[in-house]
Amino acid sequence: MKSLGHCPNVVSYTTLINGYCRLGELSLAHKLLDEMSECGVRPNSLTYSVLIRGILRKKDVELKSSLIEKLWKSMAEEDDGHFVNHAAFSNLIYTLCQEGLFKRVFDIAEMMPQGKSVSDAFAYGQMIDSLCRYGRHHGASRIVYMMMKRGCVPSLVSYNSIVHGLAKNGGYLRAYQLLEQGFEIGYSPSENTYKVLIECLCLEENDLGKAKKLLDIMLNKKGVDKARIYNIYLGALCRMNEDSSTEILNTLVIMLETNCHPDVVTLNTVINGFCKMGKVDEGIKVLDDMVIGKFKFCTPDSVTFTTIISGLLSVGRIREALDVLYKVMPEKGFHPGTVTYNVVLRGLFKLQLANEAMDVFNSMAGGGVVADSTTHAIMIDGLCKCNRIEEAKVFWDDIIWPSGVHDSFVYSAIIKGLCCLQKCLQIGSKERSLPDCRRNEEEWVSP
Repeated sequence: MKSLGHCPNVVSYTTLINGYCRLGELSLAHKLLDEMSECGVRPNSLTYSVLIRGILRKKDVELKSSLIEKLWKSMAEEDDGHFVNHAAFSNLIYTLCQEGLFKRVFDIAEMMPQGKSVSDAFAYGQMIDSLCRYGRHHGASRIVYMMMKRGCVPSLVSYNSIVHGLAKNGGYLRAYQLLEQGFEIGYSPSENTYKVLIECLCLEENDLGKAKKLLDIMLNKKGVDKARIYNIYLGALCRMNEDSSTEILNTLVIMLETNCHPDVVTLNTVINGFCKMGKVDEGIKVLDDMVIGKFKFCTPDSVTFTTIISGLLSVGRIREALDVLYKVMPEKGFHPGTVTYNVVLRGLFKLQLANEAMDVFNSMAGGGVVADSTTHAIMIDGLCKCNRIEEAKVFWDDIIWPSGVHDSFVYSAIIKGLCCLQKCLQIGSKERSLPDCRRNEEEWVSP
């Protein structure tokens, strides 16, 4: 081309560079890059990309490091093609992280600022994004430290990625520290990040002080649904390892005082928390307040009653639980569904009350409520744990198999029960091999 007076363009050079890189001839590829500069042909993002891929194919660490240094300087010294070099830089950082060369990323960060083409804010943002993509959230927080030390403010997106990732991966204290730093520059976490971090502070650290401060930050954020923010906080409180009932009640009072009326999710969460703490009577009191509309509370729903039933059974108050199921719910206009009956059956079997559980199941079927696979798994598991294997076999033969409603959980319950009792699988009077759950039902036949 040159001998005929044609000047190769960027496409020609990039194609040739790519060929050399694929053959491992990186020195020749870099000579071509220098030649492009001498001929006034500007590399584009594809040129840099093929060079980056070629460099990373090399196993020679020293050569790889020196070539990356040269390429980085070549990109940084460009005076134009701003957006092209942004794309090339992004590809460089992403590829380094992909190859696990995180130290090289930090080396580049230490060399900032570099040249005119790649802005500091863009460069740091790409480093944070790539490090977070590969789970290096602590490393990303180190980049934030470098930025702030040099007077460069991280974007809210970068902050959110780091805080969220740290909170999900056990670095919640560092995440909270970053949150406090970011708050000074106007950062507040997204709702999802807030949820992850508030749960870590409550469940892992039992640190109500930090959790309440985070709650206040979110409540002061414009445009948020305050009821949802409170609900997330209450949900975390209800799952704490220690008694948090006082804080739960205080939070309800604050909601009422600030005209943020608790919705049904709020109150169901509170009732569930009280029940899990063994304070069922306090849960019932909240239910009573909902029924009479005290404090302008919303009316209960089927989830509210189901939660109370579960709480009563967990403390052995069987008669009251069944009273809510058979009497209170219908009186309030609610017809117990499959989920409610499943909760009752599970609770009764935990108390080793197999006869009562069978009565409830019969009542369920007689009332036209259709059992699902969960119901059948609970029944098989419960009967086996109560050492009533023969009844479990009959239940399979007469109820489950004819219904066609059985999944892997039902079969797991059967296997578990039979293994515990050290018996061979025998359903009814006919011996059957356990069906493979992956096969169609038509293939589930007796041998």
